[in-house]
Amino acid sequence: MKSQDILLLLKLVSLSQKEKTNLSPKEKGVPIFLKSKWKDWEDPEVPSDGIDFAIEEVPVYLRATKTFQDTLAAQYSVRNLGDAIGISKSEVSLALQRCYVAGLAKPDRLTGTPRVNQWALREFIIHGLRYVYPAKLSGITRGIATAWAAPVLQERVMSAGEIVPVWPDARGKTMGQAIAPLFKSVPTAVRKDAYLYSLLALTDAIRIGQPRERNIAMERLDLMLQEAG
Repeated sequence: MKSQDILLLLKLVSLSQKEKTNLSPKEKGVPIFLKSKWKDWEDPEVPSDGIDFAIEEVPVYLRATKTFQDTLAAQYSVRNLGDAIGISKSEVSLALQRCYVAGLAKPDRLTGTPRVNQWALREFIIHGLRYVYPAKLSGITRGIATAWAAPVLQERVMSAGEIVPVWPDARGKTMGQAIAPLFKSVPTAVRKDAYLYSLLALTDAIRIGQPRERNIAMERLDLMLQEAG
């Protein structure tokens, strides 16, 4: 396993959540902490992964059409996955094969679409990730807020005057202690996908947090994985 494999798995979780939300009119949709327009960078808007349209924008009778299904399926091509997370098509293919061998994902038996083993991924992130990919805070820098400083946890964990962890990024808005992202393309990938941003921030909180931060992050990670399952 490589660190980009975890980034890919979390992107697949995000796509699954969006697919489920868009195909199920009864779903509640994205959590409240993802509905704001908050962002921690100053660059121009980056196009989304193409699946962020709201349910109400797609009539129910169109959701079963081949065109709509093809639009969803296209998000899982190695090319689109590579573009979304900043790795090459060959790296995506190799990462998928490693995830299949490890039991962290498998191809859908009908469509061939890669599907994440939510339980296995959860177990690895919670119990193994900080040992396999340890993270340390370093010097003060400008960047994108992560872990307990990101919106997904900010209202539950942050305290006044705390120096926050950030992914170093020249266009980031937050000054804080640098933490190397799980993979170098993370700052670019999160600009395109708020759900992925939240998953990666939770992952960082589990990697570097104290017991309280880790427990809160685990609870929210469980919630998000259940939503995408």
